[in-house]
Amino acid sequence: MAQKIVYDFSTAAPRENTNAEKYTLREQLFETEDVTPVWVADMDIDTPDFVLDAVKKRLEHPIMGYEEVPDSAFEAQRVWMQNEHGITYKREDFFYSHSVVASMRVAIEAFTKEGEGVIVQTPVYSPFFRSVEALGRRVVKNPLALDAEGHYAFDIEDLEAKIDKETKLLLLCSPHNPVGRVWKKEELAAILAVCIKHNIVVFADEIHSDLVYAPNKHTPFASLENAKKYTLSAIGVGKTFNMAGFAMSSVVIEDEHLKKQFQKAYERVHFAQGSVLSHVAFEHAYKEGKNWLEALKQHLYKNYEQLKALCLEYPELIKITPIEGTYLAWLDCRGLGVGDRALREFFVKEAKLGLNAGLSFGREGHGFMRLNFAVSSAKMLQIIAQLESALQKRKK
Repeated sequence: MAQKIVYDFSTAAPRENTNAEKYTLREQLFETEDVTPVWVADMDIDTPDFVLDAVKKRLEHPIMGYEEVPDSAFEAQRVWMQNEHGITYKREDFFYSHSVVASMRVAIEAFTKEGEGVIVQTPVYSPFFRSVEALGRRVVKNPLALDAEGHYAFDIEDLEAKIDKETKLLLLCSPHNPVGRVWKKEELAAILAVCIKHNIVVFADEIHSDLVYAPNKHTPFASLENAKKYTLSAIGVGKTFNMAGFAMSSVVIEDEHLKKQFQKAYERVHFAQGSVLSHVAFEHAYKEGKNWLEALKQHLYKNYEQLKALCLEYPELIKITPIEGTYLAWLDCRGLGVGDRALREFFVKEAKLGLNAGLSFGREGHGFMRLNFAVSSAKMLQIIAQLESALQKRKK
């Protein structure tokens, strides 16, 4: 009987003296290096050994020339999506991409013209609305509805009211960054019904789809009845296995008409085939990553629970939005009673933590901050201690 592998997330390799974005940019963003960065959505957790071992094996061959993405890489992803999320794609439905944001921009160019409307559901990851603006399209804001318990939902009535004949595309974040929602099937079906009614294409960013906590379950948007004719799905290993540095993801399009439209814009960009080492890493992550991911999710949820317990000690100052997926905590800091600039300074100067400001996700992020808790157990204890010390002083 094979011995079960125990994965250890208690510590992680230091990143301070590497080119890690979240560390290298501390001085530029926070005006000090004396800050623990918990902003960029990658993990301060070691990329799995089985991925790195596969890359080392490939390096035994001394030529690193142009290579095609092997069918086996996309086949591994296809099998993963079938086993983990219950959706069956065909190999010919996959497009290589180095990032979801790049894929999103191609979709905007493929399905809209300058001046036409693109629906964005704020608060949301800033490249959603920034990409729309940069490409000369019109942002159609359909803010998420927030109730008194801190629960977010789609505002379908507002969505219907905002759509006009020039609205062509909806950018869906599922699971949602930063609010941590894992949309239920019936919620997604309500979005789909509106899009079918108005003939709106949906770009579904599902890059966090593997990072979902029980009993919640990710529903691929394309799996909904009649959704294939309207859907492009962006998926990948970057978040799941901490592999953003390999710069490889995919776009899956099942409808032939959408595929042809997308391909025209895609070929204008010239994505090529990516990195030799990325192909290997991508394939082995999907083939060997199931048990590691399950252990990781247990670890991440423990980190979340520690942060939640701390917030419950200071409910008048800070609240944590209930999380269903991702490793990004959405903190409601309105109880501190300060403006957004002062709120940022509280975290930087008093807690010595570098977070994402809520306003960077849209106006609806006023009074909120996003904290990345995908760190080792040791670093999580450090983060908790720093934040608790700052909150204690404010309570006095």
